[in-house]
Amino acid sequence: MAASGWSVERRSQQSAAIRRWQPWTRSTGPTTDAGKERSALNAYRGGVRSMLRALSKALREQERELRELVR
Repeated sequence: MAASGWSVERRSQQSAAIRRWQPWTRSTGPTTDAGKERSALNAYRGGVRSMLRALSKALREQERELRELVR
């Protein structure tokens, strides 16, 4: 049995069925402007972590400078 729990025979049958159905021939992708905008962001990972790192670095530097002023 494969890791997915499907037997080799079942995988073969499913593969043949998908080749018969050819779902990729009916795939059109997004058609509305809203759908296109949303799909355009699929690869975007957020970028929040890099902003947080920069903010953290700036705060550490500011804290260091503040400690030097207090001394």
